Amino acid sequence: MRIPAHSVCTAIRDDIVSGVFERGSRLTEELLARRYGVSRVPVREALRTLESEGFVVTRRHAGACVAEPTELEAADLLEVRTLLEPLGAARAAQRRTEAHLKVLRGLVRLGQDRARRGEGEDLRALGGWFHETLAQASGSPGLIALLTQLRHKIAWMYAVEQPARPVDSWAEHGAIVDAVARGDAERARALAAHHAERAATAHRLRRRPAAPGAGRVRTTQHSVNTAGVRH
Repeated sequence: MRIPAHSVCTAIRDDIVSGVFERGSRLTEELLARRYGVSRVPVREALRTLESEGFVVTRRHAGACVAEPTELEAADLLEVRTLLEPLGAARAAQRRTEAHLKVLRGLVRLGQDRARRGEGEDLRALGGWFHETLAQASGSPGLIALLTQLRHKIAWMYAVEQPARPVDSWAEHGAIVDAVARGDAERARALAAHHAERAATAHRLRRRPAAPGAGRVRTTQHSVNTAGVRH
């Protein structure tokens, strides 16, 4: 079985975002190949992709390392998202399909139900799926890729507090979907901009841990998702 580089890339990125690989730690091809049970070839390709995305940097005498973004770079991500998400909502109003609307409305119903019940963990996942689906509805591959990368980086750099009134947050989601369904691009843009600006205030920058052994990673083998891989 040949594991494609994009599957290895996803696995490494997930481990960076979740903190398995700490900022500044080395990412040797040997360690990664052993961890994910693959050869060095897909690892090498994955590291090149992650470097282009800003998760990895190559340092002289050290090789590939997890990037160490500055606070200014982190702040820029939130600002960029407040610009791109409204654009995505406006395009979704023009290009969405009935399938997109069905999924978005279903997520809003679930979100509003969970919000009334106070089920916070479910809300976090549902919110991610909502924004991912809204981006997909834009019909713009480039914009979808940018928004996906932003979500990964923001999850890596920030911890997000639950809104004080999650019911209000999901009411905003519902209003965005209504505007998208009506094809009202400017209304969808304005609502998404307000929602993104309000959500940005709930983000708290993650601090790099200074505990002994920082920079070390677990070396146990980690399986790569091989769904769709040809045997």
